[in-house]
Amino acid sequence: MGSKNLSVIDGLYNAFALGDIPTVLGSMDPNIVWNEAEGNPYADGNPYLGPEAVLNGVFARIGAEHEYFNLKDIELHEILHGKVLATLRYDALRKNGKSYNVQVAHFWTLKDGKVVAFQQYADTKKLHEATVQ
Repeated sequence: MGSKNLSVIDGLYNAFALGDIPTVLGSMDPNIVWNEAEGNPYADGNPYLGPEAVLNGVFARIGAEHEYFNLKDIELHEILHGKVLATLRYDALRKNGKSYNVQVAHFWTLKDGKVVAFQQYADTKKLHEATVQ
């Protein structure tokens, strides 16, 4: 079961890198509970409930506010009981001209091959500095 969970999350990141948001959303359980890191500007909607809330509250805002937003140096770590930890970096350029390269961790919970919960941990100081004009 564990290898399947790693495969689901790896596929999710690969789809995100290609801009294939329908596939990313398709990996989510209809009742997913999604939380951005406290202090992240997108945490204002925590918890996001369901894929549509994640799409509108997180992904659409990222797309609207960034020239590019890439996930780099992704390493997946399998944990017991349907959990996967991803360590990675956000390499991004906001439309305000500010770029950032931020250390991040994503904590995923899966059940029956679908993501049921997500928790982001990030260097929110760097994220905030990139939003200030």
